[in-house]
Amino acid sequence: MARSGPIKRARRGGFELRLQTSERDILRGLPGQLRTLIEHEDPTSDPAMARLYPPAYQDDPIRNLEFERIVGDDLTSQRLASISAMEASIDADRLTEDQLLSWLGVLNDLRLVLGTRLEITEETTQDDFAADDPRAQAFALYAYLTWLVDAIVSALSGH
Repeated sequence: MARSGPIKRARRGGFELRLQTSERDILRGLPGQLRTLIEHEDPTSDPAMARLYPPAYQDDPIRNLEFERIVGDDLTSQRLASISAMEASIDADRLTEDQLLSWLGVLNDLRLVLGTRLEITEETTQDDFAADDPRAQAFALYAYLTWLVDAIVSALSGH
């Protein structure tokens, strides 16, 4: 029998989170790794951070610096708050919409980081990573996070 989706809108509000213990164990350490990256790197020192904080004005460095000055700290604060919310609810069976939105943000950021590290393109498939390729496990995690993000978006949209 096929397993139903991992996230469903609950009848009495919120969302049911149906993850197996092994899935939660995998997810448990990821937010802290993202926090470390955000707190210790910046877009000029790490391509993954550049992916998380793309320039708002690609062709205008002055406007881009002003944009970063105005909203950069807020974006980082929001990301760190989402990380904390996910860490606090990792063992929950029911999430509020705000908690689920935090999970969505964190999981998508993790996907972006992994995708950047693995140099993922639209054409990349599992076949691009041989079983003995040390990046194969990271690609499997990327695929899992992609599936989970899709499940969250579906649950939030009512599908």
